[in-house]
Amino acid sequence: MTIRTRLLPALALGLALAGCAREGELVVDQGVGISAVRTTCPAVGIPDYTGDITTFRTPGSTTMADLDVTAAITNLRSSCNEETGDRVYTEATFDVVARRADTRGARSVMLPYFSTVVRGGSAVVTKRVGSVTLQFADGQERTQARGTAGAYVDRGAATLPADIREQITRKRKAGDPDAALDPLADPAVRAAVQRATFELLIGFQLTEDQLRYNATR
Repeated sequence: MTIRTRLLPALALGLALAGCAREGELVVDQGVGISAVRTTCPAVGIPDYTGDITTFRTPGSTTMADLDVTAAITNLRSSCNEETGDRVYTEATFDVVARRADTRGARSVMLPYFSTVVRGGSAVVTKRVGSVTLQFADGQERTQARGTAGAYVDRGAATLPADIREQITRKRKAGDPDAALDPLADPAVRAAVQRATFELLIGFQLTEDQLRYNATR
C-alpha cells in the first residue's frame, strides 16, 4: 500500500513498542534497567491521506464549484480481547462525518473504506473493504454514520521471544558495561520487536485521483 509511505518511518520509530500500555521507562530504585509492559493487541490508526474523501459532480474535476460531498473519519476507538485463545481479536469503531454542497432532495451516499492488518510496519497480513452509508434528508447539509472493523492477530506472532523480552526488561546495575545502553539499539532486538508489532489501519478506499487530491491539496 503505497499510501503509507509517509506514515511508515514514524511508525517504525514511534511505534517500536506499539501496543504498549506504557513506553519503556528507567527503573532507578533497583539499579538501571528498562521495564516495558507490552500487549499483543495491535495499534489502531488511520494512514496518511486516507482519513478524508472528496467527491465531485463531474468526473476528473477538482474545482470547488463542482464539489459534491466531503467526508472524514473521526472518533476512532478500539477494544481488544487478548485474554484467551491463540488469536487476539480487535474491534474498531469510528464515525464518518459528511457535508454535501447541494442540499436539495433526500439522498443516500455510500462510501467505501478499508481495514488492513500490517505486520512490522510494511507487510500486509489481511485487508478487507466495507462501506458506510450516509443518509441526507431534503434540505440537510450535514450528516454522519458509524462504521466498524475487526481483525484477528496470531498471539504467537505478536509475542516477543523470551530471550528478547529478557534483554529488554533485564535489570541492570550501575557500573555494568551495558548499564547505559538502550536495548533497542541492538539490531536483533529492534528486528524482533518490529516482527511482533501489528497495526490495524482504517481509511477510505480511495481512487488514485482521490488519493492524489488529498496528498497535494
